[in-house]
Amino acid sequence: MLRVVGVVVVLVVFVYALIDVIRTDSRSTRGISKPAWIVVMIVLPVLGAILWFIFGRPYGRPSAKPVRSYPTAPDDDPEFLRNLENRRRNQAEEERLKKLKAELEAKERKLKDSQSPDTDELK
Repeated sequence: MLRVVGVVVVLVVFVYALIDVIRTDSRSTRGISKPAWIVVMIVLPVLGAILWFIFGRPYGRPSAKPVRSYPTAPDDDPEFLRNLENRRRNQAEEERLKKLKAELEAKERKLKDSQSPDTDELK
């Protein structure tokens, strides 16, 4: 029974440490690079987990970004506001292009109309 509990504890520590390495920003790991920490964790599961917690984990700040689990109002969500601004700009640009196209077509019609009587008189 004690062996089973020991194996479960070692497995839980290994999985927790491996997930912590994976979720940690690669710029904030200490000692060696993030891919090297993952290799160490896989090759030496127990020792790798202990080494990670002692030498690799960043000091004083969370190792992973917290996941937002609550909904935000649209006016508080910067991504929504950025997308809203982009949509507004795209719509304004489309309207400007439609207006320019209409002006160009009107000028082409006017030019075509002004040239057509001249060709009739030449015949």
